[in-house]
Amino acid sequence: MKEERISLCGRSIRTFSLNTVVVGSGAAGLNAADRLVHFGQKDIALITEGWNMGTSRNTGSDKQTYYKLTLGGDTPDSVMDMAETLFKGGAMDGDIALAEAAMSVGCFHHLVEIGVPFPHNRFGEYVGYQTDHDPRQRATSAGPLTSRMMTECLQKQVLQKKIRIFDGYQAIAVLTNRDKSRAVGLLALDRNHPESPDERYVIFRCTNIVYATGGPAGLYHTSVYPESQTGGTGIALEAGAKGKNLTESQYGIASIQFRWNLSGTYQQVLPRYVSTKKDGSDEREFLSDTFPDAGKMLDAIFLKGYQWPFDPGKVLKFGSSLIDILVYRETVRKGRRVFLDYTRNPAGSSGGDLNFDILGRESHTYLKNSGALFGTPIERLKHMNQPAVDLYRNHGIDLEKDYLEIAVCAQHNNGGLSGSLWWESNLLHFFPVGEGNGSHGIYRPGGSALNSGQVGSTRAAQYIAANYAGEPVDWESFLQETGPVLEARIRLGEALLEKTDPESNVRQMRERIGRRTSDAGAHIRSLSGAQAALEEAKGDLASFREQTCLSSPSELYYAYQNLDLLITQIAYLSAIVDYIRQGGKSRGSYLIADPQGQLPAEGLEESFRFSVSEDAFLSDRIQEVSYGNGSCSMHWRPVRPIPKENDWFENVWADYRKGNVLR
Repeated sequence: MKEERISLCGRSIRTFSLNTVVVGSGAAGLNAADRLVHFGQKDIALITEGWNMGTSRNTGSDKQTYYKLTLGGDTPDSVMDMAETLFKGGAMDGDIALAEAAMSVGCFHHLVEIGVPFPHNRFGEYVGYQTDHDPRQRATSAGPLTSRMMTECLQKQVLQKKIRIFDGYQAIAVLTNRDKSRAVGLLALDRNHPESPDERYVIFRCTNIVYATGGPAGLYHTSVYPESQTGGTGIALEAGAKGKNLTESQYGIASIQFRWNLSGTYQQVLPRYVSTKKDGSDEREFLSDTFPDAGKMLDAIFLKGYQWPFDPGKVLKFGSSLIDILVYRETVRKGRRVFLDYTRNPAGSSGGDLNFDILGRESHTYLKNSGALFGTPIERLKHMNQPAVDLYRNHGIDLEKDYLEIAVCAQHNNGGLSGSLWWESNLLHFFPVGEGNGSHGIYRPGGSALNSGQVGSTRAAQYIAANYAGEPVDWESFLQETGPVLEARIRLGEALLEKTDPESNVRQMRERIGRRTSDAGAHIRSLSGAQAALEEAKGDLASFREQTCLSSPSELYYAYQNLDLLITQIAYLSAIVDYIRQGGKSRGSYLIADPQGQLPAEGLEESFRFSVSEDAFLSDRIQEVSYGNGSCSMHWRPVRPIPKENDWFENVWADYRKGNVLR
């Protein structure tokens, strides 16, 4: 790595020249850095907005799931079986499904070897359990903080390898050649020195970028993403990287004071769902207004545990996702607050005791096998999953006495930036990995995102080490290609700093962006709502420079984040509008209003009428989004099928020896 300074925009700007920059310090980014060195590429650096920020380090669930090939028991499984499971989720490329299945074991064991405590029995079998959209028992977990443990163990590897880390550096532009066919560098804002004109901007001239910025968490107001997570999809789209399946995100019930997913045992212990006015008065158990009897209501609550993400296919006939609609109706449509109460049993109890005989077979069997046919929800939760109770207590919420405020929140992006079999974008030398890569389709097994992040970052590192190990372009060519973009982005920041005012509005703008997406682009959607929101977002982007007001240079990072989010919002809302215009119906984790459809249940408002998508045409195709100058163009292509290759050993061995497999 070479450090020097160049003169640009009247500033003396620091520059670094190296082979590969990894952007992001979550599980995918850290693994990419670790694996790059392992495969022989040592001229690398990792840049991060904040070492302790991001989703991997700050999120989880009752027992956060890692999805991989079956490694215990007598249930048959194979790489192709797992690939088929991933592929059948719809709108997923088969080559990526095969790679994620094939490399799941190697990536899992790498995590085990560096210290992630995934449980095994005394024979060494990594026994599993069944998660959502999983026909086997491929899921495993190291507990509520699985991804944090992964991040901490990978962090140790990065520190041991003495990889250069730029902490507090925010990517504000992806730099490309003039025709936007190849990435050649990054412009970053040094958040450690916002006051210094000669220190606040940093240029990275590099051969490759591994982009591990996570999902666009800052896009939503109602969100379970950690507040430290914002995302960086917008500047990648702006640079020419294509978006993929941007319509497909996941939403689910989560606590909102301490942001945490409420799946698994948090639901399976059958808590009460209560609604109150804003001031806490008028408490009532509202689910019983819609469910015909206590048994069906309790079964839906139980199934919410592993059918956790909202799914329009699980709404009718009093399915588990009807609960999400009822929670949304209370919080958004009625303006009330909703809580989970673990201190008492739900409606239908006699004298406070739950009649377990009214449960369906699945719910009853699970609780019986868990030895939990007794007591109150908190007593069952402590019995089945004490760490889930401890987690909230460690964040100032005692479930033994406190109500837990909840909402239906944005949780994960199944879409993202498009990538190849090696996770390389259409923008060559640019590798989106982790949640920022749109590797998933409409549905995915729970926990597959953690596997995908490890597989994708490993494959990107393999490909870079084998094919892109050279030096970056020379400085003269670099500045000729990137000069206009560099100057425009720097001059934007300087223009914003020239008109600082104590009455800053960057946080109000963020609030407006978030509410717009949560209102029109989350789990409840309509064509008219998405179109109106899209026009508002375009207006905000067009007037961004004029309407943005900072109080000090320390807020410049927030303004650049807002710019990224507005570009992202335009792309996501454009994708939603296009999908609905193509005839797309409710699917995945969102409901699209359809006046000709069905009501989720009697007594609900007409605006909740919907139809579930049964269109194989759209499920067998992938929507790709190209952004430019404030608007988007759409392209629909067939999914790439699962490859059926000649696996004759001698032929594969020969290709492997020649290095042909890394092409």
